[in-house]
Amino acid sequence: QVQLVESGGGLVQAGDSLRLSCAASGPTFRRLVMGWFRQAPGEERVFVAAIRWSEGTTLYADSMKGRFTISRDNAKNTVDLQMNSLKPEDTAVYYCAAGILWSTRGESYDYWGQGTQVTVSS
Repeated sequence: QVQLVESGGGLVQAGDSLRLSCAASGPTFRRLVMGWFRQAPGEERVFVAAIRWSEGTTLYADSMKGRFTISRDNAKNTVDLQMNSLKPEDTAVYYCAAGILWSTRGESYDYWGQGTQVTVSS
């Protein structure tokens, strides 16, 4: 079974940077697509970014492109999300996910972490 554990969330000011990390474990995670999603209070979960573990190919939501960067570290078995120039509207619970399909839809992912809270103050 694939297990995902997010970390790195916290309270920051607008304009600050934050790096989230997703620790992956299990026998097959390196064959999967890894994604980051976020969910603001009272809102639906939305796609942030995704990466193919094996190739490093990335995909970003248009609103995140240029500010957020997804990457993976083969030595540490982590998928990270570097967030720069944070805005109050970035406030949300951020989730790490894994699945077989190259997709921006949360329904396409099979494994999920518990989430980590990111709060951006103005």
